[in-house]
Amino acid sequence: MRERQTTPQPEQERANGELTERRLKMEANRARALAELERIRGENVGAPGAKGGWLRASVFGINDGLLSNLSLVAGVSAAATDRGFILLAGVAGLVAGAFSMGAGEYVSVRAQREVFESLIARERWLLRHRPDLERQEVAVIYRAKGIPPADAERLADQIMTDPEIALDLMAREELGLDPDQLGSPWGAAIGSFVSFSLGAAVPLVPYLFMNVASALVTALILCGIAVFAVGALTARLSGRPALIGGGRMLLIGALAAAVTYLVGHLVGVSGLVG
Repeated sequence: MRERQTTPQPEQERANGELTERRLKMEANRARALAELERIRGENVGAPGAKGGWLRASVFGINDGLLSNLSLVAGVSAAATDRGFILLAGVAGLVAGAFSMGAGEYVSVRAQREVFESLIARERWLLRHRPDLERQEVAVIYRAKGIPPADAERLADQIMTDPEIALDLMAREELGLDPDQLGSPWGAAIGSFVSFSLGAAVPLVPYLFMNVASALVTALILCGIAVFAVGALTARLSGRPALIGGGRMLLIGALAAAVTYLVGHLVGVSGLVG
């Protein structure tokens, strides 16, 4: 028996053509949206807190190095007159503080990253094994943003067609995480170590070339300028007035140096240090 060949009807061909056209438009729109998202992310790479907080760690490190070692040097200078002894104390403070800052940042960022990664892994498992439940949560997220229920349902269906997009959405909206900014433990540790070392070296430089009295005055001036500059930069990056931020950090540094100098002076007067 001869098989009867069927040819597509004009209506069916038109419907297939429209469906293909819609799919192509959707793919093109998605590609443009992803490109725009990458552009926006690229523009925000230098924003405060980007890349896992490396800027925060670096600013904190250089501030801590400046203030802690200036305070240490000021206190020792008030208690002792031996320039070599003061330099030894300052170098010891630099090395100990830098390793402490680096190790602390590594442990902190590593622990935070492990928690974030475990939460994201759980969401990935749910998307793979409980897709219906996750789809409902996506729809709820969009309804909570004010999108009409019918549109939220359609958006949820579209999102669930791509597991990576769904995972990114759930990580940001449900968990409150940014997968792009989990941070590098080694990056934070090295940044803190280097920035602390640079800050802690500033008050030591004058002691390489001057007597104790002149070196202390010079160190106070240099550190005051550096602390004000870092405070002003930090305030500027966060959108606050630079003068207020710099002045606040300068005041904190002055108080810390004054207190430790007073303590060192009392220790020196008591005769505990020769």
